Amino acid sequence: MRDPQNIDAVCVANPDFMGYIFYPKSKRYVGDQPDVSIFSRVPSSIQKVGVFVNEELETVIDLCKKYSIEVAQLHGNESKEYCQEVQKSGLLVFKAFSLDDKFDFGQLKNYALSVDYFLFDTKGKLPGGTGEKFNWQILDQYLLNVPFFLSGGIAPDDANAIKKIRHPQLFALDINSGFELQPALKDVPAVTDFVKRIKN
Repeated sequence: MRDPQNIDAVCVANPDFMGYIFYPKSKRYVGDQPDVSIFSRVPSSIQKVGVFVNEELETVIDLCKKYSIEVAQLHGNESKEYCQEVQKSGLLVFKAFSLDDKFDFGQLKNYALSVDYFLFDTKGKLPGGTGEKFNWQILDQYLLNVPFFLSGGIAPDDANAIKKIRHPQLFALDINSGFELQPALKDVPAVTDFVKRIKN
């Protein structure tokens, strides 16, 4: 998110989180010196999430403090020790993992005490989303007690299918490209309708 009016409109839909991409190679990058107003206009009922990929630890902490961001979402090869240091700074940590049918959920045990939530996205060639779904049935292999966000190609017409997922640790949904008019510009009616359908 980076357009002030679009942010205001999405806030009316009352999502639980709002994400800002701090990865320069992303077409949704907020920029080197984003205006503080795109963060300060978000009400306290919505937690702000900074999305980073293999960023310097101090940079993550400094940017989150500068813009009053409560959550660091980590999409790179960050270690459990890195995640622990981010937590020690007072931030929540979402650690993203890219899944395919061969994904080894056993590797997540190493992170169980170092993150607040996992985020499961679709495996692609580059960091970040692919706009495509992975096979949601493999979530049955996830047996840890750390709650997770479901991401990866979620579209407006997926609400009913998602509500049928009964995994006890499914905590929230991460929606992005399937709800965009263009990169970093959300389709507000689609977001509003989806949030309403999921929360009801």
